[in-house]
Amino acid sequence: MEEESFVDYYELLGLSPNALSDTIERVFRHLARRFHPDNQATADRDKFDLLLKAYKALRDPAKRAEYDVQYRKNAGVRTELIEVASDGGVVEQDVDIQNKLLSLFYAKRRINVQDPGVSEYELERVSGYPVEFLAFNLWYMREKRWILKTENGMYAITADGVDRATSESRTKATNKLLTDQS
Repeated sequence: MEEESFVDYYELLGLSPNALSDTIERVFRHLARRFHPDNQATADRDKFDLLLKAYKALRDPAKRAEYDVQYRKNAGVRTELIEVASDGGVVEQDVDIQNKLLSLFYAKRRINVQDPGVSEYELERVSGYPVEFLAFNLWYMREKRWILKTENGMYAITADGVDRATSESRTKATNKLLTDQS
């Protein structure tokens, strides 16, 4: 079974991975009656076929053991995704990285308006992160049109990026002034 086409049969049947054989049988029969192509009220051929495939995989102990290996492997990927998604620190970290990169691109453009490009090597060296780690943020900033990739493969800030960088700077200055008051 390929990970990309993995279907959670337990979820499909509404069962725990610890479900006993007779429970799998009862639930399958109930759902099969509901979605069977002959049931004029609630027929769903695709759903029925998928339920049948799930039932065949889970009723046979050898096939179920094989499926459970894939299930646990896929569950690990899903758990990791849920952990990353529920950690608000990831979003804050990305916003911080984007602001730092924009500041870097801003400074480079400010120093040399005619040659504002920053190479991937320079990004790695200055930021301390490998380009693969920065890829999401670079993609996002390009989509927002805050930066562009030049013909020679270097990154440079755009006018929209300058506006974003300066608005961030003003926001931080305002916040600092508000928090410094006694």
